Amino acid sequence: MTIINPSSNYGTVTIVGVGLIGASLGLALKKAGVVTKILGVGRSKENLDQALKMGAIDGVVNLVEAAKQSDVIVLCVPVAQMRAAFEVMEPHLESRTMVTDAGSTKGDVILAAKEVLGKKACQFVPAHPIAGGAQHGASAAKADLFQGKQTIICPLQENSPEDTALIIGFWESVGSEVKKIGVVQHDAIYAAVSHLPHILSYALMASVVNSEDADQKLGHVGAGFKDFTRIAASSPEMWRDICLGNRTAILKELDQYLLIVNHMRKLIAENDGAGLEKLFNKASKARQDLDSI
Repeated sequence: MTIINPSSNYGTVTIVGVGLIGASLGLALKKAGVVTKILGVGRSKENLDQALKMGAIDGVVNLVEAAKQSDVIVLCVPVAQMRAAFEVMEPHLESRTMVTDAGSTKGDVILAAKEVLGKKACQFVPAHPIAGGAQHGASAAKADLFQGKQTIICPLQENSPEDTALIIGFWESVGSEVKKIGVVQHDAIYAAVSHLPHILSYALMASVVNSEDADQKLGHVGAGFKDFTRIAASSPEMWRDICLGNRTAILKELDQYLLIVNHMRKLIAENDGAGLEKLFNKASKARQDLDSI
């Protein structure tokens, strides 16, 4: 069990991956005054230098050093890289060190953690901050990125109540509203409300770009097209890994979506204005109701 008092200071925190989420987390933790020092691990010297320059981190280390020195380690790398990170950290992970993550999928990450960390898996409390943006990299970071946003945690059976509470407090300290749900439910929900929208945004952008008159079409886009495709500017590497890591749930949602699209195509082909309006009315009301939540 960790020795840190969650109401005071999280000690030395290492952020692995100082892109939008990681660098924003560093800025937010410093703003909250709940850390002694923040270290960064990353692949890109340019990105690390930017994070240092903006004050998101205080120094740069490697994963082995992070495992030895940190009180809390936060994995903010694409989900397919989590297993490799666990493998490097495991032999050096101190018993006092807690690990959490910011991955958008949880089933694959938890499986990797249990297989690689073994008995040390009790030190890993999986999390998913529902925050981000179309841009990526440290230069896009914001100290208030998590303010008022949800962070989902999916505690393991191996986690002690004290360590779960510590990680809840950690994410709350940067302004998040923390909710606990099961891993299967998490991956099913976010396949529908996060992963599928990104896939559709990428698909529409690819459809237009690959058309013969792409230049003409792109030269006449309006606010609707820009709004719909905004998230297609997100990190391709991250979304590649999410699609593969949560493929079962995503394929189920894609199949459901294709049924709706094919139904709409049939209504249009049959000149069925009443059918289209009925479908649009139902969708429109549901979207308007979202604004009251």
